[in-house]
Amino acid sequence: MTACSGADADGARASDERWPRWDESAGVAEVVAFMNVAVPEGATEVEGAVQINPQEDIFLLSFVTDEEKAEDIAEDLRSEEPLRVRKGDSAEGERFGHLGLSEPQTLKEVRWAGVCPPCVSDGRRSKVQWIDIYVETLKAGRARVYLQAF
Repeated sequence: MTACSGADADGARASDERWPRWDESAGVAEVVAFMNVAVPEGATEVEGAVQINPQEDIFLLSFVTDEEKAEDIAEDLRSEEPLRVRKGDSAEGERFGHLGLSEPQTLKEVRWAGVCPPCVSDGRRSKVQWIDIYVETLKAGRARVYLQAF
């Protein structure tokens, strides 16, 4: 029988863990697999990371693509609401800062949608409880897509 405060296989104490922390071995491939999304061909500035938390890990993905492909990704998530303008809010954590990006919820005129895949019967994403998508319009028909899931 083991206790919550017992030592793990490496002899470290469980209470010594720091939360949240970043999984340095996880990147774009792990995030894409978890979210079951495809990074569009020709996308640039593709970044991904996984934040380890005691209850649920947070998966982050960002890239720049053309605006039409960004809209297609949002539509594929099957949100009950379309992307809508979301005025800049205060940052809830510094997650995307880990990727060297601004927090999307702080950007002016960013468009957002959220979806609960199990709630919309999206069996492709049965392990995902929630996905936020933010689309930031850039110049020349390009857009930065931010995806956050747990």
